[in-house]
Amino acid sequence: MRALFARSRALQVWQRRLRAFPRMLALLLLSFALVIQPAAAQSVLRDAETEALFADMARPLVIAAGLQPGNVKVVLLQDPEINAFVAGGQTVYLQSGLIDAADNIDQVQGVVAHEIGHITGGHVIRFNEGAKVATGITILSLLLGAAVMAAGGGEAGMGMMMAGQQAAMGKFLAFSRTQESSADAAGASFLEKAHISGKGMLDFFGKLRKDEYRLSSSYTDIDPYAQTHPLSADRIEALSGTLKSSPWWNAKTDPVLEARFQRVKAKLSGYVNDPDVTLRKYPESDQSIPAIYARAYAWHKSAYPDKAVAEADKLIAVAPHDPYFLELKGQILLESGKPKDAVPVLREAVQRSGNQPLISSLFGHALIATEDPANYAEAKQILKVAVARDHDNPFAWYQLGVIYAQQGDMSRAALATAERYSLEGRSNLALPNAELALRNLPQGSPDWIRAQDIALASRNEMQGKKKR
Repeated sequence: MRALFARSRALQVWQRRLRAFPRMLALLLLSFALVIQPAAAQSVLRDAETEALFADMARPLVIAAGLQPGNVKVVLLQDPEINAFVAGGQTVYLQSGLIDAADNIDQVQGVVAHEIGHITGGHVIRFNEGAKVATGITILSLLLGAAVMAAGGGEAGMGMMMAGQQAAMGKFLAFSRTQESSADAAGASFLEKAHISGKGMLDFFGKLRKDEYRLSSSYTDIDPYAQTHPLSADRIEALSGTLKSSPWWNAKTDPVLEARFQRVKAKLSGYVNDPDVTLRKYPESDQSIPAIYARAYAWHKSAYPDKAVAEADKLIAVAPHDPYFLELKGQILLESGKPKDAVPVLREAVQRSGNQPLISSLFGHALIATEDPANYAEAKQILKVAVARDHDNPFAWYQLGVIYAQQGDMSRAALATAERYSLEGRSNLALPNAELALRNLPQGSPDWIRAQDIALASRNEMQGKKKR
């Protein structure tokens, strides 16, 4: 009786484990899926100067890869982890931790070259190939294991299932490592075609290798077959010969591009880090442009507007017509409750930047914040141009909605608000605003058609969420 009870209890345990396998498999595949999707906690950081730098540094690599520069975007995410990835389409995501860790623009270009290798290799699209093979192995092992268990071989069946899961994981990880090695090789070729030294790529892999040492008690303890990427030491060894044999191995970094990178790195540090951290990293004794830039943001975040403006004025004294220095001062003044003082500074920033949309939206905000009706016509014109040139800017749409409402044009205010919420993925708010716009806009007009498109897309999105 005891033996029968023990066997029955063991069978119950196996049955519970068997029922858990589909969930384990789903979690396994989901964990890989998350690798190629921006995490929900990550927010996109938009900055005119940063985006201009990213476009210029990536352009030769994009051309070398046979792609169109206008179709490939490099997007910055606020995340302290050192990481970069692609998630479908032709967008490369760089996390702020990577920019902070990079010593120079060459290292970032090495990372971007690798990620473009994923794009040209169609690796995101081919993700399902690896998942399909892993799923097939897992399902087959579940079926065989269940059959063995039904025949009375409980332990053997369970062992077969566990072995199948391990084999599936190994197969998928091998697939992932192959893709990474392929992207490394492609990235190296793009660097050579773009006449860029591969030193930055190797140096950055060296940084990753140090992290691998730091996170493990012993480098030899790391199982290379349990990784999604080849170990950094192996990547360095595989690429060294190719990169060092390039005629551009000793090519010098463009000093202008490097100076721009150091500016962007410093202002990013000032923006995302705690002010105390920034002020320790960039002390008053450092009067370089990057250090002044970083401190301006740190003082602004610390609610010391006078000190922040003083740092911005130092920058403007060096380059009086630099649109990004002017933008910084205007932003500090505006966010410190001085929109009237910000208006002339931001107006010049817009002019000097060639009506850059992000700077224009900030200028439009300043004009509205003056609460002077005399500024509203200029604000509307500026914001309409900004959204026409950069449709994917929720803040600009919000400001445009405000100005329409101020002028009593509630139908277009509703449409602008629908645009904003649609871009933010808030379909439950986009839909009622789009429907309100549809009721009042001239039927068949471009604005009416746009409101109809938003309403349809929002309704479909909401229905899809209900089904999920």
